[in-house]
Amino acid sequence: MRNYLLIFRETVSLLIDNGQATSIEATPCAGDLNDPGNRLRESVFFHKALQCFWIGHTERCRYYSEKCMPILGTLAQLNTYMSKFYHGLNSLDMLRKNINSPKAKAVVRAAIAAMKEAAASSDWNFTNKLRLLEAEQQSLRLNHHKAIPLYDASIKSAKKSGFIHEQGLACEKAGFYFIGENNKEKALEYFKQARECYEGWGSSMKVDFILTKLDSLNGQQLLR
Repeated sequence: MRNYLLIFRETVSLLIDNGQATSIEATPCAGDLNDPGNRLRESVFFHKALQCFWIGHTERCRYYSEKCMPILGTLAQLNTYMSKFYHGLNSLDMLRKNINSPKAKAVVRAAIAAMKEAAASSDWNFTNKLRLLEAEQQSLRLNHHKAIPLYDASIKSAKKSGFIHEQGLACEKAGFYFIGENNKEKALEYFKQARECYEGWGSSMKVDFILTKLDSLNGQQLLR
């Protein structure tokens, strides 16, 4: 139990302030992660993927997600769906950045299918995730008339469910979408919402990240 708690604590510490003031000396003893009998493997790989996603380490998130998914398999448990969600969003980021990943499109399709299945059973927990994946997919396809309502639907659903971090994430993604559209005013609007959400979540790491984007936008004119 101690090792599981330490793994979880590492993630919380990173999300709060990137471990600057909240880290501790104690670290989990994960053992041999290549040993199929190691019960900590799932937690280690899942949390590493989660950490890498939130700090924007796209390739490393992909690596740990691909390590995690075969262990989770097709089990209908929360970590399985959450892993598919973040793996899907990360794969969309890879496609947007033109990072070579042959599996990325298949991962996105699988993630959307999984969120549809999950949302059918629990609208409260999964509809916001489904809408965000769909928004990012439509954005990538340049289907702008579909992307914007999906971002807004994800934000609204996350707010209704009380998932303030995922509300902030959807606002952040919408902000980047509008940067791509050279719409400074809308980008600022969504980034400000993201900052408020991340402040409420207690993540100074994400607040600082959003503030750099706001400062950059306030100091430049986007081409129209």
